[in-house]
This record gives sequence, C-alpha cells and structure tokens, in this order.
Amino acid sequence: MKAIFISYNQAYNEEIAELLAAFHQRGYTCWEEIQGRGGINGQPHMGSHAWPALNNAILSVVADDKVDGILDALKAKDEEAPDLGLRAFVWNVEKSI
Repeated sequence: MKAIFISYNQAYNEEIAELLAAFHQRGYTCWEEIQGRGGINGQPHMGSHAWPALNNAILSVVADDKVDGILDALKAKDEEAPDLGLRAFVWNVEKSI
C-alpha cells in the first residue's frame, strides 16, 4: 500500500475527487482551506487580500498497482490547468488497521 498526498488549488476539489473515483479509489481524507506556496514557481495561496486563493489537500491510501496511473492522471490534469498548482507525493504505508 502507498499513501498519496495531493495538494492543489481549492477551486479544483471536485475534479481531483472525480479523478480518484475514476480509479475506483473511494477512500481519502481531505483538508480544506490550507495555506501554502509552491517551491518552484507557484503563487502563494494564503487566503489574504494580497494572495486570496487557498489550497486543499487529500491523503489517500491506495494499492501499489494504482499509484502510477493516478500520478499520471494528476500530472496530465496539472499540465492542462497551470493555475491548479498541484503537487503529489507518495509514501510507503507500513501497517494499517
């Protein structure tokens, strides 16, 4: 099992949830209205007057064989919508109950 952490512009929440559903990935945890700034060329998303946008984040634990397909789909989504500011990270899941 792997954990995929996905951070993205909150305006795309439904699209990211639909992307996971397309891979039959039902379970996830979502954090809404979080702040952040991309490390390469991303604009700050701080919920302030100067930087009004905010991010959401999803953590989903998936089967190993789903990871590459989900990441490829996320990358394609990010490339078609540059303001999405999507980042995804994968961790090993050692145990779960």
